[in-house]
Amino acid sequence: MKAKQVFFSVLLFGTAGLLLFMYLQAWIEEHHTGKIEKKRDQKGVSVTTGKIQKQIMNQNSEVHMPEDLKKKGGDLLNLGSPTRVLRKNSHSQRENRAYRSTEAHQGAKIEVFQKPIQMDWPLVTQPLNKSLVQGNKWKKADATQEKRRSFLHEFCKKYGRVNDPKFNLFHIVSRIYVEDKHKILYCEVPKAGCSNWKRILMVLNGLASSAYNISHDTVHYGKHLKTLDSFDLKGVHMRLNTYTKAVFVRDPMERLVSAFRDKFEHPNSYYHPVFGKAIIKKYRPNASAEALNNGSGVKFKEFAYYLLDAHRPVGMDIHWERVSKLCYPCLINYDFVGKFETLGEDANYFLQLIGAPKELTFPNFKDRHSSDERTNAHVVRQYLKDLSTAERQLIYDFYHLDYLMFNYTTPHL
Repeated sequence: MKAKQVFFSVLLFGTAGLLLFMYLQAWIEEHHTGKIEKKRDQKGVSVTTGKIQKQIMNQNSEVHMPEDLKKKGGDLLNLGSPTRVLRKNSHSQRENRAYRSTEAHQGAKIEVFQKPIQMDWPLVTQPLNKSLVQGNKWKKADATQEKRRSFLHEFCKKYGRVNDPKFNLFHIVSRIYVEDKHKILYCEVPKAGCSNWKRILMVLNGLASSAYNISHDTVHYGKHLKTLDSFDLKGVHMRLNTYTKAVFVRDPMERLVSAFRDKFEHPNSYYHPVFGKAIIKKYRPNASAEALNNGSGVKFKEFAYYLLDAHRPVGMDIHWERVSKLCYPCLINYDFVGKFETLGEDANYFLQLIGAPKELTFPNFKDRHSSDERTNAHVVRQYLKDLSTAERQLIYDFYHLDYLMFNYTTPHL
């Protein structure tokens, strides 16, 4: 009897083992085939994007401006592929906030990532509440604001349609700062007055008595302000649909040059060793050991090569990332569109709209490097002289959506 039991036990386990082996073999073959196909796809992408890199490295190549987007149709914004922005580690400066994952909505983040967001994209633009605006001095600012809102709305309606919005909601709103007292959502665009806007939000929130007494480090490295992705899904939805949403933008070329001057022409303990060293190593032939070691002295031409390279040695950074990838203006229809070129008037009109204290005005001081000339059209032209016509054209092509959706004049290339 015992011998039979042993025999049947061996037979049973043997059969089970054989079935398991056959299953694993089939799975391995399928998985291996999938890997090969994925590598082939990646190889095809590399071949395509490599052509752009060749254009950048060849100053004599001819690059033609693409046909005006106004003559094209379809979803030109490619909203389904958000650009990854390089994040800084805990030991570096924190001008780029790390993507947070709090227990309060960790489950909601996973759900949103896997399923289409149950929201009506794009969000409807609400009429501005002008009941708090006093006097007639804001008529011009009001007319300008209505034109900007209308222009952006029509652009997105025509070119930025969303068919199947499978977006990570918490990524989309990760750059939006919240001020609950006055019900404000402000999307941060670096190099477009964001430091002073954060100061204003801190004053409105009761965290400071004056915007002029808040240091740069407090603004950028402190944790005094909340961003929209720190709330749970219900809180995000409620604020997006009821708060006044504002974005302030800047001419893309000016913003790019301003970022380069700030981060690479002054000592910087993060951008030089992280970006500078990688840029010099890849784009400067026969670089000195000192330059490779400290990453200082990056030239604007080298920075342009990095920006346009399909295979950047380091990731993108919010200071020169496109507004279309930072604030998603064709998904989140902003109620107020301000511009750096008219920053004082736009900002103070916005403060009137949201009922800010009468004594609060937008600060006009330069946040850092106050002795430097502000980046303007004249300064930009001096930097663009270092680039060929083809390279300048490629930079414009890189930012062409920002130029079009915010109605900026095409630069002289």
